[in-house]
Amino acid sequence: MMETVNLTHNFLIAMPGMVDPNFHGSLTYICDHSEQGALGVVVNRPIDLDLSTLFDQIGLTLPEHLRDKIVYFGGPVQTERGFVLHTPPHTFSSTLTVKDIVSLTTSKDVLEAVSQDVGPEKFMVSLGYAGWAAGQLEEEIKQNAWLSVAADPQVIFDLTPEERLPAAMKLLGIDFASLSDEAGHA
Repeated sequence: MMETVNLTHNFLIAMPGMVDPNFHGSLTYICDHSEQGALGVVVNRPIDLDLSTLFDQIGLTLPEHLRDKIVYFGGPVQTERGFVLHTPPHTFSSTLTVKDIVSLTTSKDVLEAVSQDVGPEKFMVSLGYAGWAAGQLEEEIKQNAWLSVAADPQVIFDLTPEERLPAAMKLLGIDFASLSDEAGHA
């Protein structure tokens, strides 16, 4: 029997051969992984929507200092729903505490708190999430679709989207440029 690996609070790094356009070149943060499957949020794919526009759409105002924040493509599932990765200690009506250092909230009250400038100190808003059925993620890892490494929340919250994938690769001790170069040559 295969040993079960729990990848909760890990980054998934898409290998250069990843064919699914939703995940090609992506860095995904795994929020929950169990026998039932896995749930993650892509953290390096900004979309053409800023936070102030999103807040306008849901009838909230955004504090001035957050107006430049961008919204991310979190994955292909439920792309009309917001998924907010943030730092504790806040919990909201629908919050999953991933580790003591990262939470995932899907309820609107986190955005209301941000609107009132009493929200989490650091947060990232995405639309949609990545989901895997039972055993699917393990199978994809066996097929070398992903590399995994223990996550560092600073990569999500303190770096630009472009810096996040190379930073996660560094956590693994691999230079992403060398990896993609090798994949490009016969």
